[in-house]
Amino acid sequence: MENGKKAFLPPDGLELVLASGSPRRSDLLKQIGLENFLSDAADVDETVKKPEVPKKYAARIALEKAETVKRRHPSRFVLAADTVVTCGTRILDKPRSKVQAEKCLRRLSGRRHNVLGAFVVIGENNQYVKRLVISSVTFKRLDEQEISNYLASEEWIGKAGGYAIQGRGAAFIKKIQGSYSNVVGLPIHEVYNVLRGLGFNYKEYNR
Repeated sequence: MENGKKAFLPPDGLELVLASGSPRRSDLLKQIGLENFLSDAADVDETVKKPEVPKKYAARIALEKAETVKRRHPSRFVLAADTVVTCGTRILDKPRSKVQAEKCLRRLSGRRHNVLGAFVVIGENNQYVKRLVISSVTFKRLDEQEISNYLASEEWIGKAGGYAIQGRGAAFIKKIQGSYSNVVGLPIHEVYNVLRGLGFNYKEYNR
């Protein structure tokens, strides 16, 4: 790696599969030196089952993603995650239109909301660990121009809750309690510790 930096690779014969096509989750793994992994998005039905509460919904979807991809890669470690934005007990989905995105922004404006990050790691011998990480995010009160500009940027597309904290949406955040990376899409500290706990031992190397 350039500038003499060290990175990490899995032990020989052990590869990690990220059950997601999210570039944000991939970038977070690369940020801690994990570059030798595959991305294989799981195609699961993400419909909320009534009367499913947000925590159970996030945990169920993460597990279904992990199990789906593990069947395709039985000899590899699999990491799957689901990020849910909640305002009270209401789940704010990824908006499918500008109208929906505007509703999300107005609902979040001037309020605190929670970001639930559920993830599952399935290791060797189908050992698995499930975790749920909760981050609290407080928005500033948005004015009409801010809402209009953000909608025009189209940054909200594909984002849970209709905003990206790692992008222009950062200007709206007054306060975060908990994991920042969880809000981006993956609680990287917790993921790292779970992988280590399941025997995914990293090797330092220079190149």
